[in-house]
Amino acid sequence: MQELLDQQLHSTLKTYFGYDTFRPEQETVIRQILSGRDVFAVMPTGAGKSLCYQLPALMLPGITIVVSPLISLMIDQVKALNEAGVHAAYINSALTENQIVKAMELAKTGQYKIIYVAPERLETPRFLDFACHAEISMITVDEAHCISQWGQDFRPSYLRILSFVHMLPVRPVVSAFTATATERVRTDIRVSLELEHPYETVTGFDRENLYFEVQRTKQKKERIRRYLEDHIEESGIIYCATRKGVDELYLELENAGFSVGRYHAGMSTEARRISQEDFIYDRTKVMIATNAFGMGIDKSNVRFVLHFNMPQSMENYYQEAGRAGRDGEPAECILYYSPQDTVINRFLLESKEQDREYTEEELRTIQAQDMDRLRKMEMYCTTTKCLRAYILHYFGEKAKEQCRNCSNCQEEFEEMDASEAAADVILCVRTSGQRFGMNMIAGTLLGENTAKIRNYRMEENPAYGKQSKLGQTRIKEIIRTMVERGYLRQTEDKYAILHLTGTSGELMEQNTPFIIAYKKEEEKKRDSKKSVLAMDLSEKGKELFESLRELRAELARRRSIPPYMVASDKTLRDLCVRMPFTKEELLKVNGMGERKAEQYGEAILQKIQSVTGGQRDTEENQNSGPEDEIPLTERRGKGRKEDFRLTKEILFGIQYTPRMTLSEFVSQVNELRDEKQMKRLTNKWLTERLLEEGCLKQQFYNGYARTVLTEKGRKAGIEPEERISEKGNPYEIFFYTEKAQRYLVELMKGGRKRNMDCTISYFMLN
Repeated sequence: MQELLDQQLHSTLKTYFGYDTFRPEQETVIRQILSGRDVFAVMPTGAGKSLCYQLPALMLPGITIVVSPLISLMIDQVKALNEAGVHAAYINSALTENQIVKAMELAKTGQYKIIYVAPERLETPRFLDFACHAEISMITVDEAHCISQWGQDFRPSYLRILSFVHMLPVRPVVSAFTATATERVRTDIRVSLELEHPYETVTGFDRENLYFEVQRTKQKKERIRRYLEDHIEESGIIYCATRKGVDELYLELENAGFSVGRYHAGMSTEARRISQEDFIYDRTKVMIATNAFGMGIDKSNVRFVLHFNMPQSMENYYQEAGRAGRDGEPAECILYYSPQDTVINRFLLESKEQDREYTEEELRTIQAQDMDRLRKMEMYCTTTKCLRAYILHYFGEKAKEQCRNCSNCQEEFEEMDASEAAADVILCVRTSGQRFGMNMIAGTLLGENTAKIRNYRMEENPAYGKQSKLGQTRIKEIIRTMVERGYLRQTEDKYAILHLTGTSGELMEQNTPFIIAYKKEEEKKRDSKKSVLAMDLSEKGKELFESLRELRAELARRRSIPPYMVASDKTLRDLCVRMPFTKEELLKVNGMGERKAEQYGEAILQKIQSVTGGQRDTEENQNSGPEDEIPLTERRGKGRKEDFRLTKEILFGIQYTPRMTLSEFVSQVNELRDEKQMKRLTNKWLTERLLEEGCLKQQFYNGYARTVLTEKGRKAGIEPEERISEKGNPYEIFFYTEKAQRYLVELMKGGRKRNMDCTISYFMLN
């Protein structure tokens, strides 16, 4: 029975979704749903949440109802499902009453396995009648954080979900999914949906493929213009805090000749629809929008998200930034920050209309919470620590001190002994009665002569003017660092008053230096990478990538669907790595299921044949061979071949030469094995062992990893050689001398202490 379920799971996964393996936690969540258990999953954008309910919906006997907050989300997912061969429908205000009636009639006859519905429609007589007479196997709540008033996107209509579930004659499985939720929000979701003994998982909030950067600048438009020039062929989103900001930036960039669209609530419904479709279908490259745009947009090839203004909260920022790189390929998230952003956001929060009536106490609590989120967002923009670690800590997740894939981890910082200034801050806070916030304390220390300082007689404070040489930026950095390290705390009310803590006195005593770090050059411009996706492809691979991107656009136009529904950027890149020439090889490509192979396979194979001339790329800088990316489950599922192991026959058959590439060495080893009985050795596994041994190391440039040779690697006999491509671009390949080849053999044996027949485990190989 278990074996049959395994076969059904992986067959459904490959046939309809084109994948050979599940991402972390996907399979566990799906199995829990199929067993009849409620599920609550917090999974970051791009982790494959939708598959966790779409796949079991195909295997459950009845219908799955997916409650979704936005029309655009429903339309997008239903199109993708229908394209994959899954019968699905949506019911919302985008349909006429006649269309809704027809959809209901088809649903009653079992035409649809999945029905997306807006929460407002759940308790309408027509839908309720349908639901009470149909076999409902599962209710899925997408964007589940919308049910919590403590979440950043609270929607009162989500509160109707529970009463709808209660009205059904038989309670179905209830599953809830969200990408961003603090512990408080998660608790609220569990309670509000009355989940029954749910399987709960938080897979982690980290998006390793995203590069994070904060640029502090007043020249935001110029920075963005330069960025777009360097990424002219890539799709991206630019978020602005206000409608006015969207309109101004849109006009400036459009007049400069960029392919841009705009989206905000001040536009008509039709104008927003056209603008959104132009972006989804790649008719425009860049969308400039307020936070009204993007929730649920499943466009996988967004390569960058730029923020013209600082968002109001980390939840908002991470959700918006998370719309980049949904295909798992490298993408950039850059926030252009200036202190004026805090002023704008404070005004927007103070003038925000509430969705429903609150008591005075509830209103104060919500406003204080909004201001606290804003302060933590400002701290993200000003911290000198790892940006990724800051985000993960905010959501309650542990993280390394350095990720090496954010601007702060790559930035050079100056250090400053701020002990004297910190002591003066403590003095000022204490002698002013702990009654003021950061601006007043900083102004006093700088000796400012403002009406507010005179009104509160702060010019008489003993700390007045004592740090006048530092400047406002530096003194505020010192205060923020003191708050971050616990020497001060800010109250959680609207005004964020600075208070002393139990450790404040340590700075007054100055027993240990108080060191802060700050950027050497605030206006420094980071060099951009013009090709995010094809950066480590060979010249032939890059040429093929562009050709396949053009083919994808043409195939999408013929079917009137968005290009990413034909193939994601990740699929295009995998095609360039594998270079398949047959349908069997094509089906091994990530995201290429049987239905897509039938629809587009012939055109794709013809294009690959014409570009490559039927020859696969073997250059050393093509980092992975066709076999490297074959997923674990696909290989294990066949159960025909044993794991690769270094036998005596292979060892004694190796012919050492004065010089060869890693690919040539691996090919020689693989030719010596019994290919019918044993799996392949891969470049990837040997490269990982060389990295572990310190012969190679990863260096990061503009957020992306490069493999470089170390001194230990040179001593081991590895020799680098620089070459120039046909287009004049330099690249480096590594040659392995006889000494290095023998070193590789020792790595394959797992070290001199291991037996010669030591098995290299399957899991290590992949």
